Amino acid sequence: MGSPCLLLLGPHVLSKAVSSQSCALANPSLRKFSWQLCGRPCCSPKVASVIRKHTKGKQCHQTSATSVVQQSSKAAADQAAFEAVIGIESHVRLSTKTKAFCGCANVYGAKPNTHVCPVCLAHPGTLPNVNEEAVQKAIITGLALQCTIHPHSKFDRKQYIYPDLPKGYQISQYDVPIAEHGRLEVDLPDGSSKSFGITRAHMEEDSGKLVHFGASSLSGSDYSLCDYNRAGTPLLEIVSEPDMRSGQEAAAYASELRRIMRFIGTSDGNMQDGSMRCDVNVSVRPRGAKEFGTKVEIKNMNTFGGMQKAIDYEIDRQVTLISQGRGNEIVLETRLYDEAKQVTKSMRKKEGLADYRYFPEPDLPPLGFTQESVDGLQASMAELPAAKRARFMDMGLPRDDVLILADDLETADYFEAVLEEGAPAKLAANWVVGDIMAHCKNTGVSMGSMKSRPATLAAMVKMIESKAISGKIGKQLLPELLQGKGAGPDGVKKLVDAMGGGQISDPAYLAEILDKVIANNQKQLEQYKGGKTKLKGHFVGQAMKESRGKANPELLNKLLMERLDAA
Repeated sequence: MGSPCLLLLGPHVLSKAVSSQSCALANPSLRKFSWQLCGRPCCSPKVASVIRKHTKGKQCHQTSATSVVQQSSKAAADQAAFEAVIGIESHVRLSTKTKAFCGCANVYGAKPNTHVCPVCLAHPGTLPNVNEEAVQKAIITGLALQCTIHPHSKFDRKQYIYPDLPKGYQISQYDVPIAEHGRLEVDLPDGSSKSFGITRAHMEEDSGKLVHFGASSLSGSDYSLCDYNRAGTPLLEIVSEPDMRSGQEAAAYASELRRIMRFIGTSDGNMQDGSMRCDVNVSVRPRGAKEFGTKVEIKNMNTFGGMQKAIDYEIDRQVTLISQGRGNEIVLETRLYDEAKQVTKSMRKKEGLADYRYFPEPDLPPLGFTQESVDGLQASMAELPAAKRARFMDMGLPRDDVLILADDLETADYFEAVLEEGAPAKLAANWVVGDIMAHCKNTGVSMGSMKSRPATLAAMVKMIESKAISGKIGKQLLPELLQGKGAGPDGVKKLVDAMGGGQISDPAYLAEILDKVIANNQKQLEQYKGGKTKLKGHFVGQAMKESRGKANPELLNKLLMERLDAA
């Protein structure tokens, strides 16, 4: 039956939670329309079988090329007539040492029900205590999102019943959140930027986790067990304004939000571990209209790519229904995204806004902050990703390199550590973005845990800049550095000497090599003089071969051209 640490929940407890898996695209005629809309051949066996079933055995209609073009044009016109309205609720687990209201460890991946106590299991007579670290991280996050921090805030009880909620209610914040009215500036993939409003950020505790056996979800499972290790861990729910208009914008917003969390150290943002969970609200309306359409919620997006695809699918689904005169089929509901089929499926219908019967938490005092304490947290906040990107751009680095270097905190820290050792920015960026990142990807090692330290890479880069070694020699040297060699004073130089020395920059020695190469390639010399100037590369290659790749390329080219021009 599974781990003995898990708590068994009988079918009678869960029966009310089972929901239908209906999908608006289950109607074969709508499937046919959506499929023809994308312009694929109508004789696709899978779709043809669906259509034949729907038409009671009649021959599948062979859509002509003209018909497909007409339908595609109509679809494009329908899309242009509507705009999407998208908002995101992000639940971010704060990276504190202990849970929100007790002393249990806040860790992920432990054995089930090993980090629980009478407080987070809601035993009678126990009282919660506010985790000061969680409050500080919530304030820092609010400041990073340009929010107003309320000097007086409070906790509230949010009433609902579910097996993974030990108390039968959740400690949250209702009318006085810790932060509100913020903004998040996001750089979009096309090079533009857009500002998205932040409605509020409020603190709350997480629930436990249901583990289903016999099926991948609650529906169809034989039984379910509950792990309460997660119950009571501190969350910050960040609610955006409905300012996004596409799946791409929503994914960019969520990606930047996670990046901020990681840079300021308030959460690791690991979506695969549930440290950041996003619920997306999507509706469509005629372009230019002020009123919102019927909102559909897509739950628990755990990848940015999946989020973008789910939103784009849901937009298409709603526009298609409205264009067919079936807008009444768009209802207030929660849907899940099927990654394999790339469709959203109905999880449960909503009869209306839930009544959680909030009231102030009687077991916790109100929160109060002085402006001095808020200013102190502001001063302690790490550099934000946008500021880091701007600083890297000021170094003259290409935008594409900047986006890579400032995407991940470990990468940014490694790059800056290389610069602190005196390496030139552009050359250092080339090596970090290219060879170093390729090594990390191929080996599965993070940049922060590599054997090669920033000082050794900086020493090599400085030798390339001073022309003590060539880039080619650097490529030969790098595998040694990645094994942890070359550390310490003159460590890289000693490695270069052990490999047979650095770059050759002696004009007399290079001239001797070139004279030998030209003498041995008289036929090519005559062809060069006859106009085949591309043969210059042949002479360079032969000279580099003679020098075993150690000739200073710049000086070699200069001396070669002097000789070829004089020939």
